[in-house]
Amino acid sequence: MANETNIIAIQNLIEGLLQSTPEVFLVSIRIKPTNNYKIFIDADNGLDIDKCIKINRALYKQIEELAWYPDGDFSLEVSSPGVDEPLKLLRQYKKNMGRNVEVTFVDGLKQEGKLLAVTDEKINIEYIIGKNKKAELVNKTIDLSSIKQTIVLIAF
Repeated sequence: MANETNIIAIQNLIEGLLQSTPEVFLVSIRIKPTNNYKIFIDADNGLDIDKCIKINRALYKQIEELAWYPDGDFSLEVSSPGVDEPLKLLRQYKKNMGRNVEVTFVDGLKQEGKLLAVTDEKINIEYIIGKNKKAELVNKTIDLSSIKQTIVLIAF
């Protein structure tokens, strides 16, 4: 199977599996030339390892039953996107409201701030400019079309 065909076929299988858990959603699929499938899923209220394992096993079983790889020469990884993965879906933006993010614009400029609101076309972040008594809280609305990528900043 060609890669694009594989991705569509896997996507259809995953979406079928996720119908019973509407809070879980597909983020992306990557296939390496060695038939290594990396499936990234997420959930509106957090994704635990047990859900990943359950979906991995069910998907693996379906691929075997369909005999796409009669010699078993494929591998499958189902996980949530790592903290270094940019947000890809509107649903991920909504899930991360209230968290600090770094927005990289199409022109290369970056802005860190707290993600306050998300609509179908825009996000709203809040950040501080200046220091001490001159510090000012700025609220900025950003068109999604002007964003190259957004990553969630993890506070330690």
